[in-house]
Amino acid sequence: MEIFLFILVGFGAGTFSGLLGLGGGVIMIPALVFLFGITQHKAQGTVLATMVPPIGLLAAIKYYCSGNVDVKAAILMCMGFSFGGLLGAQIAHLIAGPTLKRIFGIVLLVISIRLILLG
Repeated sequence: MEIFLFILVGFGAGTFSGLLGLGGGVIMIPALVFLFGITQHKAQGTVLATMVPPIGLLAAIKYYCSGNVDVKAAILMCMGFSFGGLLGAQIAHLIAGPTLKRIFGIVLLVISIRLILLG
């Protein structure tokens, strides 16, 4: 049953990723923490490991074929994301789990409020 739930979480996150450009942080991390009882640190690490091989490759190809990918921007952001991810991971390991979970929640809340109020 757990195998099916992991696949379902990945499928849901992939669907939202293709539809709205979100998935890993917004869908998979809370699912791992609340559904599976995984720690915030382990959830974040697991999701980052999940994104390494496919990171939306098929969805990105679909967007590219429709003319909706700025390849230069994507390559440059990928470079920055790689090094930023390393720095963020180093910092995250200096923060206690409950504090990290609160920071994550606050970031999601701020983004949500801005999207709702400012459209």
